[in-house]
Amino acid sequence: MNKTMRALVPLALFAVLAALLFFGLTTDPRKVPSPLVGKPIPKFTLPSLLDPNSTVSDADLRGQVSLVNVWFSTCVSCRAEHRELMAIAKSGGVQIVGLNWKDEKPEALQMLRQFGNPYHKIAFDQDGRVGIDWGVYGAPETFIVDKKGTIRYKQIGPIDRTVWEETLLPIVEQLKAESS
Repeated sequence: MNKTMRALVPLALFAVLAALLFFGLTTDPRKVPSPLVGKPIPKFTLPSLLDPNSTVSDADLRGQVSLVNVWFSTCVSCRAEHRELMAIAKSGGVQIVGLNWKDEKPEALQMLRQFGNPYHKIAFDQDGRVGIDWGVYGAPETFIVDKKGTIRYKQIGPIDRTVWEETLLPIVEQLKAESS
């Protein structure tokens, strides 16, 4: 019986590891649930990226539905989604507030000069502390905030036309209809 157990233990360990690997490979990392969804936005006040004499705060996110887009200038995925953010901004359907996260100001400003500015306001979170309060662990991440200041959805990864039309826009439209 001892020889049988020695043979079965490695087999059982292999089966457990294979099951964990299979589960991990079938899970979409962009669909990680956020504990902040359904909760009020974190309180914050940060300097504006564009105007050092003004600030951006949680108060700027109340009163209308907003997208809060976390980005930094050297983020390849942030650059990839920028064109879609410009199109969303041009449509005028929702306020987009940027959270420039762990970036250098000159590089961030250069990116906006080069690709355009889709943001109504941009908070400059150079040390990343506000990002931590929002539960950010990578960029880009985008939050949908309702007019009362409650986080209603978190998108991990870049926004493209499909993500906008099939996921984010329906939520934004529903929230806007609720607030009418």
